[in-house]
Amino acid sequence: MKNNLLLLLGLAVLASCQPAKKQEPAPPPNIVLLFVDDMGWQDTSVPFWNKKTAFNELYVTPNMERLAKEGMKFTQAYSTAVCSPTRVSLMTGMNAARHRVTNWTLKKDMLQPMEVNHKTLQFPEWNVNGMSPVAGDDKAVHATPLPQILKDAGYFTIHSGKAHFGAIGTPGENPLNLGFDINIAGHAAGAPESYYGTENFGNGKEGKEIWAVPGLEQYHGKDIYLTEAITQEALKSLDAAAEKEQPFFLYMAHYAVHTPIMGDDRYLQKYLEKGMDSTEAKYASMVEGMDKSLGDIMDYLERKNLEENTIILFMSDNGGLSAVARGGEKHTHNKPLASGKGSAYEGGIREPMLVKWPGKVKPGSISDNYVIIEDFYPTILEMAGVENPKYVQAMDGQSFTSMLTKKESNSSERPLFWHYPNEWGPDGPGIGASSTVRKGDWKLIYFHEDQHFELFNLTTDIGETKNLTSEHPDKVGKLAKILSDHLRKVDAQMPSFKDSGEPVPFPDEITL
Repeated sequence: MKNNLLLLLGLAVLASCQPAKKQEPAPPPNIVLLFVDDMGWQDTSVPFWNKKTAFNELYVTPNMERLAKEGMKFTQAYSTAVCSPTRVSLMTGMNAARHRVTNWTLKKDMLQPMEVNHKTLQFPEWNVNGMSPVAGDDKAVHATPLPQILKDAGYFTIHSGKAHFGAIGTPGENPLNLGFDINIAGHAAGAPESYYGTENFGNGKEGKEIWAVPGLEQYHGKDIYLTEAITQEALKSLDAAAEKEQPFFLYMAHYAVHTPIMGDDRYLQKYLEKGMDSTEAKYASMVEGMDKSLGDIMDYLERKNLEENTIILFMSDNGGLSAVARGGEKHTHNKPLASGKGSAYEGGIREPMLVKWPGKVKPGSISDNYVIIEDFYPTILEMAGVENPKYVQAMDGQSFTSMLTKKESNSSERPLFWHYPNEWGPDGPGIGASSTVRKGDWKLIYFHEDQHFELFNLTTDIGETKNLTSEHPDKVGKLAKILSDHLRKVDAQMPSFKDSGEPVPFPDEITL
């Protein structure tokens, strides 16, 4: 017995002298960002308010419900009011006032016709060519794109769907120039000529070449919807990432639910049978097709045992379309939010946002903190474990990882900014050239054409029904100063008056 004890003691001493095994670092997480076009805050069965609404009851999005149960729902997430500014902010981390891609891009060096023909305002020479990885490109913002940093950190980067980062004939037109290893169907245009494979996604239509979706020839002539085609191609690319044994970043950027509103026949009939307006039924079918894509990706991750090491983020690029092309009464499709796409009101900028981060985010949790689109850039880099990233641009975005882990509970002291010195085209509430700030419960909008203010308390009036400017002049003054300081700091562009040539004054230069 004594000899056995001595032997065991000796073995223990010997073991203690052996160098400890180094713990293997955790592999970088895979990251999926599912980005929807023109999807409103309520175009889903998931309520992003404190109660369900009639719109939530209308749409069928079981996979968004599934993602919400497995992750965190953000009730106050923001983009800009139109698409290209949002996408450039996402890819650069810059606020739109700073990067100056303040309207939607398409043709090189050209302002939009509705801007040139405006009756009273002369609009600035904004960065109509979008973003560029090359310094010195004219009318483009030079920045280090988010996917480029991820690629340099070892990620396999996949772009699938709508790009709309740069004008035709510029470097930003092609996602492969922005750090993506794979580009599926992305180009300069911000909408498809057709969602139908039977119509070759618009290819072959004379005069419509710039809108035709590129690179999906294997689906031409087939009975397949665009949403399904780009999802299938994205999943094939994930297989390629697995073969390379690299973590992946999938930017799943749907053309849906942008116009043209074309029904997805897999889901359309059920909405028609509900007695819905035919246009709205088609729109709802497009939403459900997008949701199916989300489910296909989630199923793939489970099937490949990738679920536990994959982060999924869900976001939209602007508020739901309501001013044109929809069925029913205009400017009502996002109620109780006011107005829709193109508007400075909440219907134009508040988005459905979900985040699943296994092991970090509590399933079924809700955050009422507010975030804005430029925050995705530093957040995704932090999630990926990229330390001290090198980028050439000034950074406006702030990481929201602490909100995801509940280490930070309040964002209300931080001001958020929107700047749109442009003309979108359609008329409607809150649509037009404006600058906006939100701080805490309060939101101030400054409309450029007639220099009037609108002040709202969003906590008590989410629908922005009561302008409180006259009741709270001090609040207007304080927010106007915060907004003007930001605009000056980032050297924001302002329109000028056609009759005098004088620039529109900054908000704090207006006498109340």
